[in-house]
Parts: sequence; C-alpha cells; structure tokens
Amino acid sequence: MALAPSSSAPSVATAAPARSYTGPMLLMTTLFFLFGAVTNFNDVLMPYLKDVCQLTDLQSSAVQSAFFGAYFLMSLPAGWVLKKLGYQRGIVVGLLVMAGGALLFIPAADSRAFALFLTALATLGAGITLLQVAANPYVSILGPARGAAARVSVVGVANNFGGSLSPLVGALVLFGGSVALKARLAALPLSERLAEESQLVKGPYIGLAVFLMVLAAVFFFLVKLPDIEGIPSEAVRGAEWNEDGQLKVTHRTSALQFPHLVLGIAAIFVYVGVEVGLGSFLIRYGEAQGITQLSSFTQSLVRGLNVATNYVGVLFGQQPAPIDTAAGFTKAVGAVLVSSYWFGSLVGRVVGIPLLLKFHNRVLLVAVCAAGTALVGASILSTGETALWLIVLCGLMNSIMWPVIFPLAITGLGPFTKQGSSYLIMAIVGGALIPPLMGWLATHGGGLRVAFVVPALCYLYLLFYALSGYRVR
Repeated sequence: MALAPSSSAPSVATAAPARSYTGPMLLMTTLFFLFGAVTNFNDVLMPYLKDVCQLTDLQSSAVQSAFFGAYFLMSLPAGWVLKKLGYQRGIVVGLLVMAGGALLFIPAADSRAFALFLTALATLGAGITLLQVAANPYVSILGPARGAAARVSVVGVANNFGGSLSPLVGALVLFGGSVALKARLAALPLSERLAEESQLVKGPYIGLAVFLMVLAAVFFFLVKLPDIEGIPSEAVRGAEWNEDGQLKVTHRTSALQFPHLVLGIAAIFVYVGVEVGLGSFLIRYGEAQGITQLSSFTQSLVRGLNVATNYVGVLFGQQPAPIDTAAGFTKAVGAVLVSSYWFGSLVGRVVGIPLLLKFHNRVLLVAVCAAGTALVGASILSTGETALWLIVLCGLMNSIMWPVIFPLAITGLGPFTKQGSSYLIMAIVGGALIPPLMGWLATHGGGLRVAFVVPALCYLYLLFYALSGYRVR
C-alpha cells in the first residue's frame, strides 16, 4: 500500500534542468508489485498451513500476526537503517532480508515446524517493512510535486495487481496439481500425506528468493537512483507550512496531542485489520458454508482463471490440470474468490482516481464505509455463495480507504507531520491483531459467522471517522 503524498508548501522557482525519472519509477513500481504479491500470498498460505501443520483457526491466524507484526516492530529501526545507509542501499538490504526469509521456508517445509514457518514470515515482513519505509516517501518526491498523486496511484495499482495474481498462483501450486497426484496423496496415511504436501511450498519461495537476489543485484550494481535530497522540486516540502502558504503555529509538543491523528491511527489500524482479516478467512468462511454445488457464474470464473494460471504453473514444474468445480467449494475455488477480492481493490483503485478528483474525498469515504458495514452484515445473515460474494465485494470498498484516511489524519499537523506519519505506518500492525481476534472467536466463540462480526464493527468505526473523527481539533 502506498502512502499519500504530503501537502506541500508555497512554490519556489528552480532553474534546474528537467530530468527523467522513468527508470527509477519502473523499479519502484516493481517493488510495489512485489509487496502486494508477497503479502496476499499469505491468504492462501494460511489455510494451507492449517492443514499441513494441523492447526486451529486461531493458531493459523498467527501467519498474519508474524508477518504484519514486523510493521510495528521494524518501522522505527527501518528509519534508523535508512538514515545510516541511504535509500538505495537500504532497498538492497531490504531485498536481501526478504530473500533470507523466503529461503527459511526450505527447512520449515522439511521439518513441518509451524514456529519455523512463522520465523520465515516474520523475516519476510521485516524486509518488506524496510522497503516500504524507503519506497513510499521516495515515490512521493521522485519528480515534480504536481505529479506526486499520480505516481502514488501508479504504484498503488501495481501493488493491487500483484496482490490479485499471487492467490491464483498459490492456489495452483498449493492446492492444484494433477489428478494422479491428488489421488496418490489422498491414498497415503495422514502423516505421509502431510509430509509430502509440506514440500509444495518450497517452489514458490525458492523462486521468490532467486528473484529478490537478482533484483538486489540490479539495485546494487546496475542502477544509480537519484539522490532523494537532490531531486529538483517545485515546492518546499516542509511540513510547517499550511495550505494557505502561511507558517503553521502550534503550542503542542507531540503529534499525539492532535485528536484527529489519534483517531486516524485507530482508523488505519482497523482498516488494515479488516482488509487482511476478510481475505485471510475467506477460504475458511467458504468451507464453513458447506457448499456442494457452485453456481454457473462461479464455475465459469474458476475455469476461466484456471486456464490462465495453468501457464504460470508450468514455471513451477506443475502439470496443467483443471480445478474441480463439480465437488462444490474447495480451497482451490476459495483461492479464486480471494484473488477476486483483491482484484476488486485493484478495480476500485483505478476507478477511484477520477472519482477522487471529481467528488469530495470524505464523502466517498463515508459511502464506502457504510457499504462495507452493510455488506458484511448482510453476509453474516446469508448463507452459501451469497455470503461469500458479499465479502468479495468488500475488496471494492476497501480500495480508496488508505489514500483518503492517511491525508485526513495528517492534516494540520504542521511540524509534527513526519512524526504523525510514522505512527500511521506503525498502525499497519492491525493486520497482525485483527485476524487472531477473528480466529479466537471462530475457535472459541461460535464459529466463523460470529468472527465476521469483528469486520462489521471495524467498518462502523471507519464510518465514524469519516463522519466526525477526521475533524481537526
């Protein structure tokens, strides 16, 4: 997810010649595609590990806790690393840390030790945190100030695109395979079946590690990113200026003394939590519906996407095989719905760009928060595919929340803007805490239908923030 660009100060003239940032932007866009792909692969990995490691819903939710917990623990250390190494070397370190996390999946798969899987995920999360802290502000100022919003939107679309593709690839690799392979695994004793299935995760993460190391080499040896301090700008980007070009005067001593920021931190916390929680439990939610016959629409969607992803599967040594839609809802079918959920966010981001320019941002935020509350509430009261597709539509509602909430939360902070931004980044830890809460309710509180009350309450809080909490006090 990409940060909204900070508000700028009065423009100042510059005689510096224009330069092209196309190359650096392509590299940044690649990074954001990577962020989305790695993050959303966890939505498929979670039910996979639940089976392979024989976990409860609560235990399996630790997948997201380990990954997103890194945002909370590593945000401040990442800032220190970037200060010492600079942005380009910091990006290289982040890519290598991610590669190390991906390689840890090899011993984790061999031992089927859930703790080692969590260590690998936490390491991946730490590397992504370092990359996010570097890449988000870099994109915002990589070129003229007037194009900042467009650049943020471009990398945001790349992030969503990567997040839409990875569950499809994950479904093919982890839940796909040939009919003969499935039949052979089903005939094995439980311990042998789980041992063989645990090996399936190696392929994608070894491929990821190789790609990350190649990308790190490109950043280290082949490219020279422009110095972030030396980029000519149309504006002085000091946070002490307000929108009228006047110096901001405040008697406060901390960003946390601004109530709208504190409420905004909570808004980012629950937004990330609900976005991750819905995607994480969508497959399990589908299994709980007991669907034995899929609608013709869902079957057509699954078959169509399966044809496309079969070509990708060849890269991982998979024999192309259709997803069985005659058996009703399966994990492979659920992975297609997870991909559709994240694709909805991608569509919403693309459609939202002109809408945000035409309509008041806060009005649109009110609309999507109200719609999200209604969709989850209606899903809880529904059954079968209807309940699932209502959750899938929530991806569309989530699409514009980050780019609207973030600037609302830092409005009027003046010299505390950077401090406030750091707190908002740390609030991404909501993705580590909301899914376990849902998992606990699913395990101990009456099943997944009860657990989905949590996202409904999250949307209600976001609606409150859009109606009132955003006001600068």
